[in-house]
Amino acid sequence: MTEPFEPLYSASEMRAAEERYPNYPDSIPELMERAGTAVAREALLAYPAAESFACVCGGGSNGGDGRVAARVLREAGRMAEEVTEGLEDYDVVVDALFGTGFRGEPRPEAAELISRINHSPAAVVAVDLPSGVDASTGEIAGAVVDADLTVTFHAPKVGLAVGPGRFHAGRVVVADIGLDVQTTEIRRAAPAILHLVPRRGARSTKYSAGSVLVVGGHPGMTGAACLAAMAALRADAGYVTLAVPTDALRTAEALALEPVKVAWDDKDAVGTIVHAAARASALAIGPGLGRTNARQALVRELLERLELPVVVDADGLFGLEPVTRAAATVLTPHAGELARLLGTDSAWVGAHRLEAARRGAERFGATVLLKGADTIVATPGGGTTVCDLGPPSLASAGTGDVLTGVVGSFLAKGLDPALAAAAAAVAHGRAATLAPRQAGLVASDLLETLPAAFDG
Repeated sequence: MTEPFEPLYSASEMRAAEERYPNYPDSIPELMERAGTAVAREALLAYPAAESFACVCGGGSNGGDGRVAARVLREAGRMAEEVTEGLEDYDVVVDALFGTGFRGEPRPEAAELISRINHSPAAVVAVDLPSGVDASTGEIAGAVVDADLTVTFHAPKVGLAVGPGRFHAGRVVVADIGLDVQTTEIRRAAPAILHLVPRRGARSTKYSAGSVLVVGGHPGMTGAACLAAMAALRADAGYVTLAVPTDALRTAEALALEPVKVAWDDKDAVGTIVHAAARASALAIGPGLGRTNARQALVRELLERLELPVVVDADGLFGLEPVTRAAATVLTPHAGELARLLGTDSAWVGAHRLEAARRGAERFGATVLLKGADTIVATPGGGTTVCDLGPPSLASAGTGDVLTGVVGSFLAKGLDPALAAAAAAVAHGRAATLAPRQAGLVASDLLETLPAAFDG
């Protein structure tokens, strides 16, 4: 079995890996030779017809890597020059301005050079990461190179996996330069994480396989709760109860056959749902719930009274305040929802995704799954996992409700909240990749491919 997690290196972790290399710092030229050679090799593989390469080199080690690349390209019979002007006259531009040590905003002269790179019609190959990206966070404070290909060394950097940096990297190739692997604070979830999810066995019952109670489904939004309930079943839960408002019951009965249905009214909601939770091993609350004061009070009281692991999503997050709970709690906001929870705006969350997820986890004392192309799972006082296996087709209404159901299933199986959230994000992404269509994918397509996501 391959490893369930892969390291994502920060700038300091990468520096530590280099410093552990034998005879460091005398071995720096050796590492630079390997790095520059790898850049030249990958550039030639990606652009075999290219005859001319402009190498834009900074003054640090990244620039040194670029100079080695230029020499190796010349040895391969290509024209390769260290230049800063006339970039439009070359087939490929090699961006070797800034390396992993860069942070903050490029100075004006560097920003102007980055602008020239981006406005050139040439293909752009970034050395280690696009100049302007913070390797440790993915944040961008000013001008940034838009690369078509990034050749990074030893292992991916955080800034290549987390937005907005990831959106400037193009295709990422990892080049081995002989450094030892180490444990990193931030890691990437791999498909093998799904081997850690318990599956139904010969002695399983429908309850021991995981029993999930889904609460939501206001009229007009009943489909959201039904998607979550069906997703919990497709994610191998053995028993699912769907608790919806009385006036949504008929719709729920028609949309979701397998879940047991329970109807409630606002006046008796808490008692009805608490009774339905007696045999549940996890609660999923929020999909299509509605945002009235009564519904916000319902979420708060259920979180306080029920001692079950719980995943809170969608309307369940609206107006949510921190609640002290002994049981596991997972919040699954998108950027806008997390912005409301933190009292900021979605643009700030988009620009500081790692910090935003961590702030949310600390404020609510809960695991936060920040949805996106670089889905981030953060725990209070703990590590952080990036789950970026989902394709762009997941940007469709209702797919988040499916994810909620999968998290609920994994919590019901006894996984700790961080593992449940990360594994659910991976299963969700794999299910989308396996869907027969990408253009026009809808949330219910994932219900058909979720079981297959566990295979392989």
